[in-house]
Amino acid sequence: MLDSTDRRTFLKALGVGTAALATQRVSRGAGELRPHLFRVHHVPAPDFSLTNRHPAIESLLFAMAAESKHFYQGSSTHPLCSPQGLIGTTDTVLIKVNAQWKYRGSTNSDVVRGLVRRILDHPDGFNGEVVIFENGQGRGSLNCDTTSGCDGGTREVHANAENDGHSFEWMVDELFQDPRVGSRLLDGIRTTFIANDDHDTEGYRTLSNVSYPCFFTPNGTRVEFKEGIWTGTEHDSQSLKWFNIPTMKDHKDLNVTGCLKHIYGIITTANEPLPHHDPFHAGTIMGEFFTLTRPPVLNILDHIWVAHASLCGYPPDTTTRRNMIVAGFDPCALDAWSARHILYPISADPAHDPDLPGYFRTYLLDSRDTINSNGGIDGRESTIDDGAVNARHQDQREIQVGLFTSGEDVHVIWAGAQGPYRIERDASPTFASPTVIAEGLQDTEYVDLGAAADGANWYYRVSAA
Repeated sequence: MLDSTDRRTFLKALGVGTAALATQRVSRGAGELRPHLFRVHHVPAPDFSLTNRHPAIESLLFAMAAESKHFYQGSSTHPLCSPQGLIGTTDTVLIKVNAQWKYRGSTNSDVVRGLVRRILDHPDGFNGEVVIFENGQGRGSLNCDTTSGCDGGTREVHANAENDGHSFEWMVDELFQDPRVGSRLLDGIRTTFIANDDHDTEGYRTLSNVSYPCFFTPNGTRVEFKEGIWTGTEHDSQSLKWFNIPTMKDHKDLNVTGCLKHIYGIITTANEPLPHHDPFHAGTIMGEFFTLTRPPVLNILDHIWVAHASLCGYPPDTTTRRNMIVAGFDPCALDAWSARHILYPISADPAHDPDLPGYFRTYLLDSRDTINSNGGIDGRESTIDDGAVNARHQDQREIQVGLFTSGEDVHVIWAGAQGPYRIERDASPTFASPTVIAEGLQDTEYVDLGAAADGANWYYRVSAA
């Protein structure tokens, strides 16, 4: 019998392209270490002909839910939802992208597209707002046509995407065309500084050695980055969330750009107490921003393409395709692990090695120490030590499955591999006599009508071509 307490059910794939799921709950065992980071690898090029969901984002969210880190916050029995989830139904969600550059030096807009789609698909309904934002310090363009593109200063559009015309603005204006999805480039307000009691002027406030923006979204919501949403009488801190989505790459001054340095596209460099490109001050700036303003609900470090030998991801021979994303809550752990295992093995540049003395290691250590002196992130201390990082690896070619009941129906939902898909059902976990209940599916959700009505304890298996 499907019990109401057994609705979030996950099982690691039994083999490439195949996964089985029973009605019993499968969860992380007591005493197991909670992952610092999640890596999804062997990510295929997205096929957006049927859906705007991105395969890497889908597998990431299922892998996180298997470790009790649910994407959706709410009461739904959906496998990606729990009362402690990340994104609520009325949240204002900011997505920080790198749009100071274009080509492979900018954030992969295909990944952003998949994240936006997932937010809008909240199972309890989404009545909030999603805003893609950037401060390019006077050189930004959410249309991916910035002249700081290492190509002679052209205004050509070159997004980091399978189709390089798919810029962030294209997504907002042409793809989604949804009043819940907008964008803001903050370059125009980066030299304006405002008081703590000014809730009308767009500009920046300063705090210790960092700054943070205060601005209006396209829908008129007043965002004050540290304090939250200004309601007109008070701040609502809980309803403001942000995602940090950089691409890891070479950097000429600080050696490596990753999750930590990506906040340089949120602060303003127009009036900085400490020089942000000085490696002996950079770590303090980064660590203070993550702890004194507000940490992201999730860092997603983009390794679909790695710009191993250029800041701007151009020309093409300075980039390498790796088809991975790495996500987590500790930016220091993410940057150190990713540089050590992904960037440095490609470039062989000692400046990219977090274990060797240099500018990169200097700001990593200072960021870690600043974060830890301010209480850490996600309830634990930050780290850059490889032996201390617990990583969960998810092969995109493996299927992850979840189920939930709605009335007498069983909803099967999955991520991973590539369709068409087949679903089998059996009363035995060995699938001795399976019944094929659907095949040739391209969607990644299926409703087994009435399956929860007869008291049977069903097992489901999903396989792909």
